[in-house]
This record gives sequence, C-alpha cells and structure tokens, in this order.
Amino acid sequence: MSSQVQSSDPRAKDQHASASERSPLEASAEAIHFLNSLGKEELQMLFFSETLAMVSNTGEPQGELTIEVQSGKLKDKFDVVSHYPFVHASCRGFMDKTICGNSVRGYLSWNLRTIEQHSQEFIKFHILPMERKMSLLKEEDQLVMNRSIKEGEEVKTEVTFIPWDSTVGFISEAANLLLLRVMAWRQMVPNNARFLALDTEGKLCYSTYQALGSQTIQVDRQQAEVFIVEQTVHSDQGIPTSCQFYLLSDGHLAKRIQVGSPSYCLITKMPSLREEDEMEPHPVFKKKPLMWEEDMELYSKFLDRKEQLRLSHTRYLQQHPDAQALISDFLLFLLLRQPADVVTFAAEYFGPFAMHRPPSPALRSSDRRSPFRTLHTESS
Repeated sequence: MSSQVQSSDPRAKDQHASASERSPLEASAEAIHFLNSLGKEELQMLFFSETLAMVSNTGEPQGELTIEVQSGKLKDKFDVVSHYPFVHASCRGFMDKTICGNSVRGYLSWNLRTIEQHSQEFIKFHILPMERKMSLLKEEDQLVMNRSIKEGEEVKTEVTFIPWDSTVGFISEAANLLLLRVMAWRQMVPNNARFLALDTEGKLCYSTYQALGSQTIQVDRQQAEVFIVEQTVHSDQGIPTSCQFYLLSDGHLAKRIQVGSPSYCLITKMPSLREEDEMEPHPVFKKKPLMWEEDMELYSKFLDRKEQLRLSHTRYLQQHPDAQALISDFLLFLLLRQPADVVTFAAEYFGPFAMHRPPSPALRSSDRRSPFRTLHTESS
C-alpha cells in the first residue's frame, strides 16, 4: 500500500520552505534583456515538430525523442481563452535493457515565462521502479510547484511556493527548448547571461549558455552547418550538469549530447530549412491625369449628366417660382448697392428669413451689428 509523505520531517520543511524565506536568486540583466527582446512574430517562425533518434556511443538505437512547438489555447479562472506557445517533448527508450522515458508539456508566455508545465520521468527497474512527476502552475502572484517521487510503493510529495516576482528570468524545461531555437535563429548567445532554472531536486539555481562556435556535420548524406550551444545548470548541492545542442540555422535540433551520458540524440533526416519571409515593398502606382475630354465614352456620360442636371434645375425653378423671384430680387438689390463686402451684405439680406433668428427691434441703430456675431440682450 502506497504512502503519502508531505513535509513530515521538520528538516524537510525547512528545506522546502517558501523561496521568499531564503535569499532569492536573481537572473542577470543580460538574461532579462534577451527574454524581453523576444517577439510574437519571431517565436511563431519557430513553431514546428522534429524527431531525433537516441543512439548509444557505439551506434546502437535506443529510442526516440520528439519535440513539438505550436500555438496552444489556455483558459484562465474566468474562462477567458488566450493563445500561448505550447511545447510538448517526449523521450522513450531503454538504458541497459531497462525501459525509461520522460515527457514535458508546458504553456509559455511570449517572453518565455512559464504559465503551466507538467513533466514526468520514469525508469522501470525490475526490483524498484521509479517515477518522478512535477507540475508548475502560476496562481495569482506566485508559481506553485508540486513534486512527487514514487519508488516502488512509496510516494513522497512536496509543495513549494515561489513568488512570481522571483521567477523573472526563470527558464523551465519547456522554455529551454524554445529558447535554444531562438539562439539558433539569431545565431548568437547573450554574453554574461545568467538565467534561473531548477536542478534535479527541484531547487532554484543558475543556468548559463555558452556558444561553442559552428561545425559542419553529416546528416542524411548531406553536409550541414550547425551552431553549437552548451547549457550548464549550476546546482548548489551537486556538480554542474551540461548538455550540448547542435542546432541548424532555423532552430532544428541536429544533435544533443548530455555530458557524461552513454547515449546521445541525432537527427536522421535533413529537414527543409525555414527562412524568414522577406517582405516585398508595396508597389507604387503613379497617378496619371485623366484626359476624360478625349475619351468618347466619358465625354458622352458628362454631356448626359449635364443635361440631366439642367433639366432638373429648370424643373425645380418652375415648380418654385418664389425661389427665382427671391434670387432675382437679391441680385437687383446687390447691383444697386454694390457693397464692398458681398458676404456680409448677403447675410444681412437673408438674415430675416432665418427661423431661429430673434425678431429685429422696431427702431434699429444706424450702426448695425454684423450678422456673424451673436446678439446678446443687454440687461437694463
């Protein structure tokens, strides 16, 4: 019968206390700047799947590694659906004739902060099989980490709460796979960048990346140029662990070597390398003068429209003789007075016809106000 242990030892409580009780580790400014420089369009160029074969140092097949990065949907507590990068990687094979494997599924923000991740690792020993599970989940202002270790029938669990502000620059397993693609795409590793990561015991520690230059390797009878990046996880309680990644120019992983491991992963088929789409400039169409008078069809339409308007105007004046009389009276009055300011004269002439204009006083001053100024009634 399995047993559940959750911080039953007082010393374990001290070891697995909230990260806020210890001196928090901080990522370097170079690492944070690199993550903040990531953009949605750049990451979407790195959405693809790949498969590598696991082989021993003697060339014997031992399993398979698949990595898939795509767009994923995630609901929050208000059932609002958002789109995030989704990383799914799985590895299954055997080591010393023992079946083993691991998998990771994670949702990341567009600057690679971990929103949710679930990972699993197992080794099916005949006597005492082992299984490790870990989940990371962002809840409010903290990152909750649940870990469980099952050895035989015994299960040990622990929960750790990490303040969300302390996870700036933290690179989880899922984020690491996408970060490596970014470095390959840019063909550079940020200098003096110190990220945060988790060691094998689930403790926050530092993680660094180093560019080891370029190399030509043979893939599927083809020569391929690869960019080599070495990641080192600096655990406080153990020796550092390093892994070398041989990356093609578009982010595909060609080879992965775990330093000290008796096996490695290798691509078996050369993929079609992706290139950044070049944006072609928008065509510029110069405006050409429209010589409509020389176009028989347009000139014919102009004459037809002109005749339609003439007949419409004539018909309207015939139906409203008062309009023609009013215009004729104004023109006659204008020619008799011949004012210097025609606009003001017209406003004064047509002003009394306005419906909302207050009635003019019976006795008006000879110095009349301009009709364009608001008349204010002077209080006595």
